Amino acid sequence: MQITFLGATGTVTGSKYLVEAGGRRILIDCGLFQGFKQLRLRNWAALPAAPASIDAVVITHAHLDHSGYLPRLVSQGFGGPIYCTSGTQALCEILLPDSAHLQEEDAKFANKHGFSKHSPARPLYSLADAERCLRRLHPGEIGGTIEPVPGLAVTFHPASHLLGAASLQLCYGPTRVVFSGDLGRPNDAIMAPPAPPAPCDYLVIESTYGDRSHPAMSCEEELLGALRGVLERRGVAILPTFAVGRAQELLIYLARLKQRRAIADDVPIYLDSPMAIEATAIYERLRSQHRLSASECQAMNRVARFVTTSQQSRSVDAQSGPMIVLAASGMATGGRVVHHLKRYAGDPRNLILLSGYQAAGTRGAQLAAGFDHIRIHGEQVPVKAEVLQLHSMSAHADAGELIAWARQLPRAPRAVYVTHGEPQASDTLRQRFERELKWPAFVPDYRDVVELPANDVPH
Repeated sequence: MQITFLGATGTVTGSKYLVEAGGRRILIDCGLFQGFKQLRLRNWAALPAAPASIDAVVITHAHLDHSGYLPRLVSQGFGGPIYCTSGTQALCEILLPDSAHLQEEDAKFANKHGFSKHSPARPLYSLADAERCLRRLHPGEIGGTIEPVPGLAVTFHPASHLLGAASLQLCYGPTRVVFSGDLGRPNDAIMAPPAPPAPCDYLVIESTYGDRSHPAMSCEEELLGALRGVLERRGVAILPTFAVGRAQELLIYLARLKQRRAIADDVPIYLDSPMAIEATAIYERLRSQHRLSASECQAMNRVARFVTTSQQSRSVDAQSGPMIVLAASGMATGGRVVHHLKRYAGDPRNLILLSGYQAAGTRGAQLAAGFDHIRIHGEQVPVKAEVLQLHSMSAHADAGELIAWARQLPRAPRAVYVTHGEPQASDTLRQRFERELKWPAFVPDYRDVVELPANDVPH
C-alpha cells in the first residue's frame, strides 16, 4: 500500500489521502481547503492525481473540510462511487448543495459590486455539480464493511465527532491502516464516545488540538457566562456557528438555559441558517444514532425562531437587542453571518461569540486574535463589539484524549502519521507519541508519499 497526503498537512482543512493498492486508487476524504489564500488556491489547482484515475472515494464525515471538494472532483472527471455512512449521506445532501449555492451567490455578489480581482468571478463548482455528486453516494452503516475496490476492505467505526462520523480501518492483504477521521470527545452533549481504534499496522490520526487540553468546565455554564453581559446591556449576541453539529449543540444548551430561566423567556433566539435548520431536523429523524432523547430533540427544535429566507434574515438585522443570533459559517468565511457581523460588529454593546475552532487565515481567527477591523464584501468593517471565544465546546478530542484513544490499540503500530492540525499542534502530538508511547511518529508534508510495507506477522 501507498499513501499520498493531498491535504490536512500543516492545516486543519482540505483532508484528502490517496491510497494506492494492487493497481487501484481510492481517496480517503475529499475536503475543501479554507483559510489562507495560498491554501484556498489549492481548490482551484489541478489535483495531483487525475480525478478520472481514482476508482472510489470513502468519506469519514460530512463537514466540508472532509467532503466539500466532492462536487469539484466529479466535475473534473471522477466517475466512481462515493462511500460513507447513512448519517454522513443525510448531512452531505444538505451541506454540498448549500456549499455550491453559497459559492454561486458569492460570485454573483462579487460581480454585481465589482470587488473581485477576477472578471468575472466564478464559483468553484455549481449546484448542478453538487447534485451530480450526490447521486454517487453509497451509504453504509457504522460497524459495516465495504470493498470499494477488489481486495481492499474498509470498516466504519464510531468516531463521535458528528452525526455519521467514522474512523476507518483499511485492510489489504495482511496490512491494516486506521484513519482516525475527526475524533469526538468522551462527554459530547449529543454523540456517544468514540469506539476504540481497530487493530492496525499504521495509524493516521488528526491533531486539531494536539498541543492543548480542553478546560474542565461545563459548556452550558461557559455559554451562560459569555451571554450574561451582553443580555444585561441589552445588546445583540452574534454566534458564528457551524451549521452541522455545533449549531445543534448550541441549541440544546440554549434550550436547557431557557428551561431553567437562566435566559429570560422574552429574549429571542434566531437560527439564521437554512442548512442548520435542515440538519436539526435530521438529528431528530436519526435519533437512534446519537444520545439525545425525543424530548431533548423537540426542545432543540423549538428554542429558536427559524430564519429561512434572505428577507427574514435582513429583518433580523433591523432589530435591536437583547437577542441571540446563530448563523453560519462557523469561521465567518461566508454565509449569512457575515452580513450580521457587518451590521452589529461596530457597536460595543454587542457580542461576537466564537463557538468553534478558527482556522488560521479566516475572519473568525482574525476576530479571535483581536483585529480591530475585518474585511467583508470589499470593505473594512470596524470591530468594536466584545469578542469572546468558547473553549469548552469542542467536537474534537484534545491532546490527552487523542493519546488515550490511541493507547487502546492492542499492540503498537509500525508508524503513526499525524495530520489535520496546525504545525505546532501536529508536531507537539508527534513528540508525545514518541516520548510517552515510544511509537515512531511523523508529520507528513503536502504531497508526501509513504510506502506501507506489508506486515509479515499475520493478524
